[in-house]
Amino acid sequence: MDEPRAFLPLTPQQFHILLALTDAHRHGYGIIRDVEERTGGELRLGTGTLYTALARLEALALVGESERRAPPRQDDDRRRYYRLTPLGRAVLKAETGRLDALVRHARARGITAAGRPALSRGK
Repeated sequence: MDEPRAFLPLTPQQFHILLALTDAHRHGYGIIRDVEERTGGELRLGTGTLYTALARLEALALVGESERRAPPRQDDDRRRYYRLTPLGRAVLKAETGRLDALVRHARARGITAAGRPALSRGK
């Protein structure tokens, strides 16, 4: 099951969790903050949702626990940090491609996001 497309589609929560781990190893609260900031507050992960999703992503080997620990003065040593695995990155890329294709199909039919002009269909 190492074919990235076999893991698709991801839930919005899974997608945003993987995206939060692309540039840094993060602990749970760091993931919650990253998602909330990046989405302008439109997606807010509760702790139950986050840790349920992380457990699933970890079981699928898309994320793993990181060895990274912050210095004791800066962080609670009990916090678990998570990292994106190579398979997780491949799945995130595959999901991004899938979503991009969906948007291209919608735009080809004249469907656009609110506030955006329709693309010229050239026909």
